Amino acid sequence: MASSTSGDVMPSGGRIFTSFPDVFFLPEFVFGGLVWILVASTRVDAPNPLGWVMFVSVFCFVGTTLWFFIFLCGANQSSVWPALDTAFHFVAIVFYLSASVALAIELYQQQWTSNRRCSRTPH
Repeated sequence: MASSTSGDVMPSGGRIFTSFPDVFFLPEFVFGGLVWILVASTRVDAPNPLGWVMFVSVFCFVGTTLWFFIFLCGANQSSVWPALDTAFHFVAIVFYLSASVALAIELYQQQWTSNRRCSRTPH
């Protein structure tokens, strides 16, 4: 949420809805909630990384919600907040990247396994 407003002062209150990139709070809530719901409602047959994906989704959704309320209340005005903001988003990026790679590997393995089964069936 590090904003491009004046100096080290981070936006607070209603200004978070008008400053870039802080305006992305709302879409992050919507899409984060959708991911959370979709992962939670997925049926899991075999051991796969959906537990990690769910943890990442919940962690980032709760963290973003907490961050949103801190910014909304204006409690982010000390000089420490830009570094905390950067650190939180770096952790979120690493978590989301690791979750997406884990799911991509799982999808590839499932597709490979299903293709192998199909090639073994007699015609």
